[in-house]
Parts: sequence; structure tokens; C-alpha cells
Amino acid sequence: MKKAILMLSALTVLTSAVFAGGGKDNSTKTTDVSKPTVMLVTDATGIDDKSFNAAAWRGIVAYYGDTVENPAGRGKLYDAITCQTQDMYIPTLKQVSDEGYDLIMTTGFTFADALGEVSQLYPDQKYMIVDVGYVSKPNVMEFLFTEEQGSFLVGALAALQSQNDGVENPKFGFIGGIPGATITKFEMGYIQGIKHILPNAEIVDYYTNDWGKPELAKAQAKNWYDSGVYAIFSAAGGSGNGTIAQAKEYRIQGRNVWAIGVDSDQYADGIYSGTDSAVLTSMVKRVESSSLYALKAIENNAFKGGVVLLDMKSDGVDFSTANPALSQDVIEKVQAIKKDIIDGKISVIGTYKDALAAGKAPSGLKAMDD
Repeated sequence: MKKAILMLSALTVLTSAVFAGGGKDNSTKTTDVSKPTVMLVTDATGIDDKSFNAAAWRGIVAYYGDTVENPAGRGKLYDAITCQTQDMYIPTLKQVSDEGYDLIMTTGFTFADALGEVSQLYPDQKYMIVDVGYVSKPNVMEFLFTEEQGSFLVGALAALQSQNDGVENPKFGFIGGIPGATITKFEMGYIQGIKHILPNAEIVDYYTNDWGKPELAKAQAKNWYDSGVYAIFSAAGGSGNGTIAQAKEYRIQGRNVWAIGVDSDQYADGIYSGTDSAVLTSMVKRVESSSLYALKAIENNAFKGGVVLLDMKSDGVDFSTANPALSQDVIEKVQAIKKDIIDGKISVIGTYKDALAAGKAPSGLKAMDD
């Protein structure tokens, strides 16, 4: 069955957010029976991963007019459940499918097989999944992002910042979680962004093969920083927090190294003194927009299985400018690159095979397209 591609405009995203969050007094939202109910099912890193799952949860609570700090409607209109192991995905999805939620949301491609199986058993239940476009069931809304575009921006920014800092021959690192097509898009975009500014830059990569082992990322980050790596971009879920932790330790010691955040703006997670943060920038992936979109679709009786693409033009991906260490000149140059991507003047390749063939990625990387 061919997948229906729903090209989501920035106006649609903004309209969803506005209608979900405005128009009524927030104090009444969590008791509004006209609102759909939703259960978020996450991997072991949970909604406190400060990254992917946290963004999905933020979108859910925002829809009801609540905040992460005060999720007043939790347990009444929305909730979240964590699967500690992958063998819990199917039984957990079955359990929540029996509980009558209007929408069940999963995050990440590791849920794809489980959701594909369970969604067939509950054809009247509505589901959504992020980072997957191949479940292809009429009751599953699937969200994809152009991670390679946003990652191009943070790669270019890191390279520009190294020039601004006067670093000679800077090296750059990428740490991924579980290898797969989605994480490869992060890595390929990052590499192309770096090489757009510094064509001969040396880039190394490493995969933790887990979303919840920050100690592995921290150890690798230490090795790389000690060997002269200037900036490390981690797309590894909760594991990436280890990169930030190591960058904070070294910046406290006065060393000029950086971590780059992912999914959510992780600037605050890198703060070590005042407004000084070890997180130079973050590739912001607006997972919260997918939560808002699906919930609004159900509210309007417009839910439809198929793929929704959130690209840079539709504000699905971006970069953070929160760190005051960023010069205005660097920010303006990256904004110009962003415009060129939106206008089609810069094309970003999302697969390792194609990036390698085009000479835009080095050989020997651990990225996987499948």
C-alpha cells in the first residue's frame, strides 16, 4: 500500500499549536471532556530523557494547556508509560489498547515492528509513531522529520564557531544511539554541514547501541576531547547526556570543547556557571509538533493513517541560538544557510550510501541506512 504523504506547512503546525493552547482558560482544560485522551508509550529512557521523549511529552501537556512542571491533567486525560525493555513493547501496547484511549503515541523506530503487529489487532484504535514511515496501517499516523537538514545547520555552526575561536585543523565527533536510517540522517547532515565550511575537516563517529547508557557516551567523549576533538554532536537519546556531562567537566577546567544537543534545546542542561553552557547549540527537532498535530486531528475528526513530513520549511527542524557564546556573525551565517536549504539552493543528503557516492561523507563510518 502506498503511503499518503501529507506535506505539513508551517501554518498548519502553528494553527495546531494555537488552537490546542489557546481560547479557553487553562484551569478548565484538564476537565474538558471534549478533548481526546492520549497515552504516550516510551522506551526505557522515559519522558525525562531531556531529548526525544521529553519533546513528545511537552507537546502533549501543551495541548491540554498544562506544563511539564504542572501536568494537572495527567491520569485524567493523558499519561505516559515506560517500557524498560523492548520485549515489553507488545504487551504494553496491548495493555493500553484495552484501556480506551483515543490516541496511543509511540516514539522512535524501535517501536515500529511492535506497533505494526498490535495495530492490526486493534483496527479501531488510533495510533501514532514518530521517526517511522513504513508501518503503513490505516489506523497509524506516522511522522517523519528531515533531521539531515537541521543537523546540517549545527554542523555548519560548529565549524564556523571553530573558525571564530581560531582553532587550527579542528576535529569533530558524532555519537549515535542504535544505528538505523533515522540516526544516519542526523550524522550525514552534520558531516555535510561541517564540510560546507571546512571541506577537509576530520570527523569520527561512535554508536552506543543503546538509548540509555550515558556512561558510554561520556567515556567516548572524554577520549575524543583528549585527542583534540572540538565539538561532539550526539543523537543518542538519554545516552547523549554523557557527552554533555563530559563537556561540562572540561569547560569548567577551561578547555575549549563543546557538546551539541539534539531534539530539544539542551542549552540549560549544559549550564555550569551563570549563563555559561557546554552545549554550543542544539539540533531542535520539534517532536512536540507531531503530538499537537495528531491530537488536533482527532479532535477535529480528521485523523488519517499515513505519513506526515515535518521539514525545515514547515518548522519541523531548526537550530538553537540560546548560548550567549555564539557570535552574532556566526548566527547570521547559519541563518543564511538555513534560507538556502529552504529555498533549495543547498540540498542535504540523508543516506550514507548517497552521501558517500557524492563525496560528501568519509568512508569507514558506522552509520547504517537500514
